[in-house]
Amino acid sequence: MRFYLGLATTFHDPALALVGPDGTLLFAEAAERFLQYKRAPNCEPDIPARVVALLQDYVPPGSELVVASTWGPQFTDFLRGQAGAGTFDLMALAAHTTALNCSFVPEQAERVFIADLHGAQERVGHGTLLALNQEARITGTAPRATLVEQRRYPHHLCHAAYGLWGSPFVEATALVVDGMGETGAAAIYRLQDGRITELRRHRGRGSLGFLYGLITDLAGFDQVKGEEWKIMGLAPYGNPDPDLSALLAPLCTIEAGRLRFAEAETIQAVAAEIRARRPADASETGWADLARCGQDFFGTLMDVLVAEAAALGPSDNLVIAGGCGLNSSYNGRVLGRSGFARLHVPSAPADDGNAVGAAWLAYAEDHPDWAGPPPALRPLSPYLGSRVSTTAMERLAEQEPRARHVGHAEATRAAAQILAAGGLGGWVQGRAEFGPRALGNRSILADPRPEGAKDALNAKVKYREAFRPFAPSILAEAGPDWFADYADSPYMERTLVWHEHVRARVPAVVHQDGTGRLQSVTPERNPAYAALIAAFADITGVPILLNTSFNVMGKPILHSAEDAILMFYTTGLDALVVEDWLVVK
Repeated sequence: MRFYLGLATTFHDPALALVGPDGTLLFAEAAERFLQYKRAPNCEPDIPARVVALLQDYVPPGSELVVASTWGPQFTDFLRGQAGAGTFDLMALAAHTTALNCSFVPEQAERVFIADLHGAQERVGHGTLLALNQEARITGTAPRATLVEQRRYPHHLCHAAYGLWGSPFVEATALVVDGMGETGAAAIYRLQDGRITELRRHRGRGSLGFLYGLITDLAGFDQVKGEEWKIMGLAPYGNPDPDLSALLAPLCTIEAGRLRFAEAETIQAVAAEIRARRPADASETGWADLARCGQDFFGTLMDVLVAEAAALGPSDNLVIAGGCGLNSSYNGRVLGRSGFARLHVPSAPADDGNAVGAAWLAYAEDHPDWAGPPPALRPLSPYLGSRVSTTAMERLAEQEPRARHVGHAEATRAAAQILAAGGLGGWVQGRAEFGPRALGNRSILADPRPEGAKDALNAKVKYREAFRPFAPSILAEAGPDWFADYADSPYMERTLVWHEHVRARVPAVVHQDGTGRLQSVTPERNPAYAALIAAFADITGVPILLNTSFNVMGKPILHSAEDAILMFYTTGLDALVVEDWLVVK
């Protein structure tokens, strides 16, 4: 009985994933959820307390355990070599041409990044060993599992493995684009007959991910905090500005179908010129015109990489992975701008998803005939995380008569009625979603019909910038009636254009540019959530709910029923459903 524990070990978004002896993905979760620490920077993915519980739930005594992590052996050996005999030479790291791809990041931040990455690699597997020994000490028995081997796999290959093997496709081309990899910030892979092959790995310090990060900083936000998604939300409020576009253009040019990134001196000069033009209120409200120009520039450059992927790996099926795969605005347009017919973006395309990729790569190494999960398990379910205990709801009911155990059917009916009457509801069901987006199991929900629903939710619960949009969850069967060129979107991975004649019916989920980052919901994928939307549709005639993550600004999505209760009583939520428990104000 050999299990495979995958660890995402970048200095941000650490995560773990467990694959069973038959290759089935049993569990996947980001460390930020357990720690309730947004993005969990510089935290180990295999937190001992978390691993102990995970092994007790899934791994029988006497099993073997392989730990697999992202970032290849050559790169981690280089990092260790720089550490020397207990010292860490940042200057030597910065001088290494393939260490990082941070031409768009200030030199000081670049050194901090690589120092943090070194620390993350040094801690790989330590939490797992501690967990095994800790449980053995407590029980007075041998460790539940024997750690037989620790393996490392290339960063971009982990992205590709998770994206391709988790997709619905038997053959596809994957484009990986992020801030950094071992040698570059983009790579192209091919899936055929269950095998993944590398077609091209970009080299050098140019990085489209960090270029977008620079635009994020210049627009008044912070790429170190992972605020690139604010650019997507703000861009539709901006206007095309030829002068700003001309300033951005030298950062990356297109030569013979390839991207050529500017040298550091040019980048610094461009950044200085844009900063000199930045409006005084940009740090408060952002710079909408720069966000618009930056998003458009990003799309133009991504088109070049997508065209390269199509040329190297002709296919109808495209997979986009890496942090840039979170750019849902581009994802919604890529099929119309390329020769690809179908798109898959996984639920966790950024570095947390690499925990799954690493675990599957380790499994495939031991099982050469394995060709990925069976068709019945593809595309991969996003509901891979922890369940919540309802014990806290039972304790609450002892103090609060409005907290009731009502059963799933009654909880669904009551929630639909409250939402249809304009109430705001917290909805917690089943296993947590893997990735940054709530997909109906850890969600705050509202009626999308009132014009002011978005502002009310921001003011009463989310406490975030007014320009940031809320997403629509729609019954998949109704999708073509509401969206032009509708495409199934199970993970909120793309924005599509609303039909013009329906926009006034659901203004709270129609973005400034007439788009919505939708989630397609089916009873097969999420029976409880589909039943709630259907109940809401029976009352209102609208098969759509406004869906946002169950958190407040600056915090990750909740991890426990206690977290949900705390937010219920400290925000403007009107109702809370946790499994088949209901409490109302």
